[in-house]
Amino acid sequence: MKVGTDAVLLGAWVNPDQTKNILDIGTGTGIIAIMLAQKSTASIDAIDIDEMACQQALENVNACKWKDRINVHSIAFQFFSREHKTAYDLIVSNPPYFVHCTKTPEDSRTFARHTDMLEFDELLDGVLQLLNPDGKFYLILPAKEGEVFRDIAESKGLYLNKLMRVRTRLDKPEKRYLMRFERARKSFSEDSLIIEEQERHSYTDEYKALTRDYYLAF
Repeated sequence: MKVGTDAVLLGAWVNPDQTKNILDIGTGTGIIAIMLAQKSTASIDAIDIDEMACQQALENVNACKWKDRINVHSIAFQFFSREHKTAYDLIVSNPPYFVHCTKTPEDSRTFARHTDMLEFDELLDGVLQLLNPDGKFYLILPAKEGEVFRDIAESKGLYLNKLMRVRTRLDKPEKRYLMRFERARKSFSEDSLIIEEQERHSYTDEYKALTRDYYLAF
């Protein structure tokens, strides 16, 4: 598993504030869990269905200074949400999002990128099972899938209260939605972020400000 821009964006954007416990769904390399541990004092459960991903996440967690607050579990979220009794103040996910698309020949990448193993309905049902009444659910999705997810979430009683629209460059269409959902419908706020200037790898000041705590080059 590679550390992707989506994971870095989400981990940097989430505000854990005074959160006591966090659940990271589909942890992959463990990067989001580690980022959230860096800027909070929360206890974090990081889960993934892929056993090899969990081994990689555990290796990364054990190499960081916050390892005592991060627990990695190799388990399907559907089973975890049914069996786990803890309610979380904050849940975060960089979920699979491709629906009815051509699969890669590698199972691990298919699980990570396609909804076959975790449909949006299943993700939302599990989040509603585990989220505290005042808890927050953060995730990142492509713009088109984000609109679909928002409609499904609101039909189940989770409301989008904060949105960040992300473009790779100013002349490109919106690529990603960073979204925060809560059980109560509150005042809605949105913002936008452009990652690069006209030249590739020439990053905007806004992107550097968001992610500089995690990139040594910034």
